Amino acid sequence: MIRHVLVLLLLAGAFASRPAIAQAADACPGRADALGTARVLTVDPATYPRVGRKHFPQTLPLADMEVVLTFDDGPRAGRTEKVLDALSRECVRASFFVLGRQAQTYPALLRRIVADGHTLAHHTFDHPLLDRMSPAAAEREIDHGFAAVETVLHGQPTDRPTTPFFRFPGFAATPALLQRLEQRGIAVFGADLWASDWNDMAPGQQLDLVMARLEATHGGILLFHDTRQQTVQMLPAFLRALKSRGFKVVHMVPPRSRTAAADRADAR
Repeated sequence: MIRHVLVLLLLAGAFASRPAIAQAADACPGRADALGTARVLTVDPATYPRVGRKHFPQTLPLADMEVVLTFDDGPRAGRTEKVLDALSRECVRASFFVLGRQAQTYPALLRRIVADGHTLAHHTFDHPLLDRMSPAAAEREIDHGFAAVETVLHGQPTDRPTTPFFRFPGFAATPALLQRLEQRGIAVFGADLWASDWNDMAPGQQLDLVMARLEATHGGILLFHDTRQQTVQMLPAFLRALKSRGFKVVHMVPPRSRTAAADRADAR
């Protein structure tokens, strides 16, 4: 009798463990040593209208050693696809704050970002400094970027982005624009730390700089540019360094209800 009970318990344990094993395999087929994406974080603009301690008092609710990877200014041929390849090899998901003009120029790359499971966010149409424009003109520039991206993805323009995440070029926000975006239910992202990849440096120098900053902050929202060659060259080693030093990657996504509402509005 006891033997039968033990056998049943072992079988139950084996079957109970199968979903977790399958999920791990599905997450990164053939790469048990991959960095992977540790968890998905839903970011509701109503709760987090502005995040990133470099610019705002609040940031995302990240645990110690958790990192959110973000990339600005793309997509760009010859570079963004290499960034996507590096992320794919490690089964890591990131957020791309894209420009509308780049979306129009490289629609296939834009669609690949989405197809690969990354979050597609917004960075205006043409990357002007919005604090040097009138509030009305600045908002038109923001909406132009939304419309360009949505047209590539869904075939028609809209000023209601499917993903309500936005980052100001050069972090050049104004109180009026911040308030307006909050009223529209759009979260504004700063960063907790920078890669400073707008400055020319060797990939190895950039890797050392970023890892030193991550060690000091114990994680946070990290800003890269997928248009920068040094970042493209550094990224594979960077992802392996995250793994070896115990950092975890968090993928941020919008609330499903907000995405569904935007899709319904687009359909109308």
